[in-house]
Amino acid sequence: MESRTHNCGELTKKNIDKNVRLFGWVNSTRTHGKIIFIDIRDRFGKTQIILNTDSLIGKGKTLSNEDVISVSGNVIARSSELVNNNMTTGEIEVVAEELEILNMASPLPMSIHDRSASTEEHRLKYRYLELRNSELQNNLILRHKTTQVVRNFLNDQNFIEIETPVLTKSTPEGARDYLVPSRVHNGKFYALPQSPQMYKQLFMISGLDRYFQIVKCFRDEDLRSDRQPEFTQIDLEMSFVDEQHVRDLVEELISTVFYEVNNVKMETPFPTLSYKDAMKRFGSDKPDLRYAVELQDFKSFSDQSDFQAFKSSESVNMINVNNSDFFSRKIISELDTYAQSLGAKGLAWMKYKANSFEGGISKFFNEDLQNTIASDCDIQNDSICFMVADTSQISLKVLGKIRVKVAEMLNLCDDSVFKPVWIVDFPLFSWDEDNKRFDSVHHPFVAPKDKDIKIAISEPEKAISKGYDIVINGYEVAGGSIRIHDQKLQQEIFETMSLTKEDINSKFGFFIDALKFGTPPHGGIAFGLDRLVMLLAGVNNIRDVIAFPKTTSASALMEDSPNTVSDEQLDDLGIGIKENEKNI
Repeated sequence: MESRTHNCGELTKKNIDKNVRLFGWVNSTRTHGKIIFIDIRDRFGKTQIILNTDSLIGKGKTLSNEDVISVSGNVIARSSELVNNNMTTGEIEVVAEELEILNMASPLPMSIHDRSASTEEHRLKYRYLELRNSELQNNLILRHKTTQVVRNFLNDQNFIEIETPVLTKSTPEGARDYLVPSRVHNGKFYALPQSPQMYKQLFMISGLDRYFQIVKCFRDEDLRSDRQPEFTQIDLEMSFVDEQHVRDLVEELISTVFYEVNNVKMETPFPTLSYKDAMKRFGSDKPDLRYAVELQDFKSFSDQSDFQAFKSSESVNMINVNNSDFFSRKIISELDTYAQSLGAKGLAWMKYKANSFEGGISKFFNEDLQNTIASDCDIQNDSICFMVADTSQISLKVLGKIRVKVAEMLNLCDDSVFKPVWIVDFPLFSWDEDNKRFDSVHHPFVAPKDKDIKIAISEPEKAISKGYDIVINGYEVAGGSIRIHDQKLQQEIFETMSLTKEDINSKFGFFIDALKFGTPPHGGIAFGLDRLVMLLAGVNNIRDVIAFPKTTSASALMEDSPNTVSDEQLDDLGIGIKENEKNI
């Protein structure tokens, strides 16, 4: 087979009168009298081909879309009235001299060019065909560009790329592990890594100073639009740094990626919010700053009202948004149902029109109180207030979700705008009421603030961590921390989490031992590459930037995975399948 001279998106007026050979897929055919026009396509673009001889027209009439062909011929200029400015090759066409059909395509089970014509389940079953779609191909090309920019940037910053094991040890890190049974060691299991956390810290102990890798991670957890069971991290670690050092480097990396990949300039330094302020103002530690709607403490106002349900609540919070007419009774009812699904008792509301409140719970607020609320809370005419009363935790969390939902309804989210923010000063621990113990908010290797080292053990509920997240447009793009580098403190943190000495030795013994041998201060961060590319691509589903993603039930429909295995394979591993009582 002769080599192609050009790809299908390459030819321009500079190539006129040149003889070329192209390979690709038949994108479309059109017959005009005694001439057939073919658009031939590859991932680089499309080129129009002319068939104008009897033998070639005969072949052309047998072609179907997605047949694979080879064409050789002469490049000519299109007439000025037929120039297609929407194609890079729109000023030229190729008059075919030879046409070879390399492979004929069966009728396709789905549309390649119109993704909305098929369900997502059907498209995932034929993902190899859906990947011919130009939108998905462009997403994967953008993903490639992103990883190249990251690699070049970190290489220039003296990081070295090192791989870590995929078969590792199961450790308690928050989500369930994916387990891999060992044939050689019957009854024992490897785990797929949730992250390379301990390995990258061991690199710092090894004196490697600056490490990174772009690495697969695995978590057996509930899925959603921005989460997959296997995902890709940009993982990095640095020695002899504090929080500001890491954050400065990350800002420079993110700014470089957005500029070189999307030609978007990011203003630095990025704004910073404490975890406490983020929750108070936005009801979320992943706030979307593209719209100015903020939560306001409404408790002092509701306590002066006649609305008894609010008076008995620990916390009352409120948001107000413009365009009150948009919020019909039906939409308000849907929002109320949504709030209750999140754990609230209900969603209260009242509209502000002609300088007074109306509807909802407005009758419980007298005129003077209404005027005070409008003035103090900066309520504008033709706006609506939504309120949630409950414990502080539920009130903030639910209203934060309502804030996001309302912004989506009102189209307040501009995908061409990127608003990064650092979230810092997280609590070191959270209290697990069910198990009556403390859990790490991030993971057990996060260092407490220097001033909180003592209370991290004596009063763990008060300790603040050296953790930090970078959030862009409501998505946590990266999270990291300064790590514990003192063996004694690390041991005490494990004990504060109610791990026994046996547990600590069994799960982390090698790591605790390693900390004894001169561990430098160190810290790092891990980016969710899939989420980062999702933002860069302007899509809202992580599956659109992954070549072969799983469904929300962690199934791979194309290859029908997970699936059963033979009894012989299970016998080799010393494993039996336990009968599910629900199916008996």
